[in-house]
Amino acid sequence: MSSMYDTHVGGEVQYQQFPSEASNGRLLCVKGHDKHDGAWNSYALAWPETLPYNATLMKGLTFVSNNHYNYDNIWHGLSAVVPFVAWHIKNGCSIEPTRWVLYHWGELRTHMGLWVRSLMEATFSGPIDMEGFDHGARGGSGGGSSEEEEGAVCFEEAVVMRHNEGGMSRQRRVEVYDLMRCKAREYCNVSLVEGGGRQRVGEIGMTMLMRTGPRSFRNQSAVVDIFQRECRQVEGCQLRVAHSNNLTFCEQVKLMSLTDILVSPHGAQLTNMFLMDRNSSVMEFFPKGWLKLAGVGQYVYHWIASWSGMNHRGAWRDPDGDQCPYGDADRRCMSIYKNGLIGYNETFFAEWARNVVNDVKVRKMEKASKKRTIVSPSVSG
Repeated sequence: MSSMYDTHVGGEVQYQQFPSEASNGRLLCVKGHDKHDGAWNSYALAWPETLPYNATLMKGLTFVSNNHYNYDNIWHGLSAVVPFVAWHIKNGCSIEPTRWVLYHWGELRTHMGLWVRSLMEATFSGPIDMEGFDHGARGGSGGGSSEEEEGAVCFEEAVVMRHNEGGMSRQRRVEVYDLMRCKAREYCNVSLVEGGGRQRVGEIGMTMLMRTGPRSFRNQSAVVDIFQRECRQVEGCQLRVAHSNNLTFCEQVKLMSLTDILVSPHGAQLTNMFLMDRNSSVMEFFPKGWLKLAGVGQYVYHWIASWSGMNHRGAWRDPDGDQCPYGDADRRCMSIYKNGLIGYNETFFAEWARNVVNDVKVRKMEKASKKRTIVSPSVSG
């Protein structure tokens, strides 16, 4: 796979497909299923009529992910699977995978995190088969090492992704997140009507999705009180406080369907934002030191907000926190700041919350007014 260029049409996902014109009609074959040293895992291309004598041909479509993402982390896992959803859309949603093969730094992985797996089961309408090659092909009756006897596995059709959504147009990304949102709500029996069909006109759902441990609020109750107070000032605003690690996948889908404003520290739980209705708002919080030292990775949830049609309403960065003995600008300080706790600024938080809630209120009322205008019958003389 590393010897071939990816197929990349402007605005679409980068991928490799076997067999294809690029592979000269050859199939993808892999040998070895080492989970600890990718150097023991290898691949080759072979014509369908000349497969290795001891190879097993796996029928149907195989999705092969070959990258450095951690499939257990919901943000990393999402980055790994989004390209497959984009390819699925590009092909008219007409072809679904028979199995998935996952590689991380060349090492085989046989499971995804439950959240990521549930999302893919929802998107592709059924359980997904994670291939572990436990039933690998066996050779003939001749001698040889066990590795030789194991043989290769060849795929009748395979799509390989080695990148994330980089290179995709914003429009395509929005379509991908729209599809996953719709499929997740259907999978979890959440109404596909905006707001999950459970909000009345003018109601605003504000959700504080909390963390425990690293990058949690130092005084959670004080922060909740600030947002609760501002929410109560606006008719129809309802505050919910939740911890994503206490919720099932479907409970998270339902919660996000009721959420217009997501308030949360920087962390993987923010990945849930794309499950909100389009144009919902996100408010993000960071511990001390991230702006100078964290690099571009600190902006991932700003990006996903844009890609999924949400409004990222900015971030608050705590100016206070643990002291670094090397000076705040030293790269070594990131090991101290990375998992720091987040304080609060009552005046700033109150004004920020007030502005966002009022903006959302206006937007929702204007949208409801437009809907009434459209559905009302015209009056003729």
